[in-house]
Amino acid sequence: MTHDRAERRLTLPDAAATEHLGRALAGRLQRGDFIALMGDLGAGKTTLARGLLRALGEAGPVPSPSFTLVQHYEITPVAVAHFDLYRLASAEESFELGLDEACHTGAALVEWPEILGDTMPKDRLEVHLLETSDGRAARLIGMGYWADRLDLLDLS
Repeated sequence: MTHDRAERRLTLPDAAATEHLGRALAGRLQRGDFIALMGDLGAGKTTLARGLLRALGEAGPVPSPSFTLVQHYEITPVAVAHFDLYRLASAEESFELGLDEACHTGAALVEWPEILGDTMPKDRLEVHLLETSDGRAARLIGMGYWADRLDLLDLS
């Protein structure tokens, strides 16, 4: 079945649940993927990325890319670049960091992707992390080919 957009929601009571979501996403990650990680400071974007990268086999440190702006992970089956665009002034600066290249040679996890505006890929997964009275919640929006993959994602 082909959709243009699909949405799923789930509760994330703690950091372990956020990492579990990252592990679930890792099972569907492919070369060319763009995952937009959205949420306030401290919402769990890097925690989710850490779970995804660990599931792909990254054994070394997985720091937040806040200071370096991008962290590269040469892992199999797909190389991943983890971006933090919080301090950028324009979408053009993201391309200077190699965002386009990262999407062509591997996959990109992008924190604070809002700076990209209309230049964000049409095929993408948006993960909105929200604070709730029960911890956190995630709203996943699959667009383009991610809509069908989101329907198949095992979030149990």
